[in-house]
Amino acid sequence: MPVSEVNRHSPVEIFFVFLKLGLTSFGGPIAHLGYFRREFVENRAWIGEHQFAQLLSISQFLPGPASSQLGFCIGLIRGGWLGALCAFLAFTLPSVALLIVFAAVSSFFSGPIGEAVIHGLKLVACAVVADALLGMSKNLCPDAKRRSIAVAAAALLLVFSSSTMQLVVILVGGILGASVLRGGVASDSAEPLQAPLSRRLGFLLLLLFLVLLIGLPLFASAAPSLLSVAEAFYRAGALVFGGGHVVLPLLEDSVVTQGWVSPDQFLAGYGASQAIPGPMFAFSAYLGALIPTGAGALLTAAVALVFMFLPGFLLVAGVLPFWSSVSHSPVAARVIAGVNAAVVGLLAAALYNPIFTSGIEDTQDLAIALVGFGLLAVWRLSPLIVVLWCVLASVLPVLI
Repeated sequence: MPVSEVNRHSPVEIFFVFLKLGLTSFGGPIAHLGYFRREFVENRAWIGEHQFAQLLSISQFLPGPASSQLGFCIGLIRGGWLGALCAFLAFTLPSVALLIVFAAVSSFFSGPIGEAVIHGLKLVACAVVADALLGMSKNLCPDAKRRSIAVAAAALLLVFSSSTMQLVVILVGGILGASVLRGGVASDSAEPLQAPLSRRLGFLLLLLFLVLLIGLPLFASAAPSLLSVAEAFYRAGALVFGGGHVVLPLLEDSVVTQGWVSPDQFLAGYGASQAIPGPMFAFSAYLGALIPTGAGALLTAAVALVFMFLPGFLLVAGVLPFWSSVSHSPVAARVIAGVNAAVVGLLAAALYNPIFTSGIEDTQDLAIALVGFGLLAVWRLSPLIVVLWCVLASVLPVLI
């Protein structure tokens, strides 16, 4: 199904909208969902609340980088395949560029000013996620049953914090939605997802995902080469649920255990990735630039980056046309409502741990984060203003 001319946006427009997000979206994948909702649901109305919730549900269900998958889908729906490519490139390239040049400025971030900057960015995440939680809870948990699912999900994730438990909570949320949300849940037929691809193409994309997952290991070797890099990063991207930080153990096993990258290099890049906007999976480009394949740092970085994101994009694009067709069902609508309520609980748990626990060290930090939250939720200012406020408020005490 092609994108309608009424709803289509130019690839150039999509690129620059996502470029702004790629330059300002600090705080990791959970915070990115808040930035995306604010930009595409509230500010631009490119998609409706229920469309956003459906895309969020798909991204949470599948392995891969959830926020990048969500952005890829928005670009695909609004601008076709070229729009999806522009969304991916614009959201990802700023963080890729920053990580590749990180080695040249790494000494700056080891001092007190650099540490204060990183700490300020953690406070940005507190404000952004709190604002996202407030907005999503109002829209996705309008009744006591859905609020109960969200509370139970948050409680379980706070006690049993793991990517496996995240998946379990989302699945149980869908089951509870189908069984207990008997009234007051309408199907999303009023706001359908207009997937710009057929079921046949969706099936072929899913088949390609499996072919690459099974076939690449047959040709890869333990020695660092472009093919072995492609296999290692594709495997990590295909098998990680929860995105972001969850992929790090898989990458460490792939590149450190095999001796491609030293432990110190790996940890330095991980630290840098906490201080930049954009997707955590951009860390793959940093690692690729360090792997001695003999093909050049930039080419190896590009291969690592592409094959890190490729499995998640193949999965989400392949599932999209089937999801669009079943979302009209009343039962599917209840499942989606339950999943969305569970996602609100997941967001609430993440707001506390690790965002609040790693960012708020004293009452001064709490005050800075509260002002940042007010800039977003009360005064409706740009997230860039919140970034500037939190960083400056964290750095000034060090300078004085």
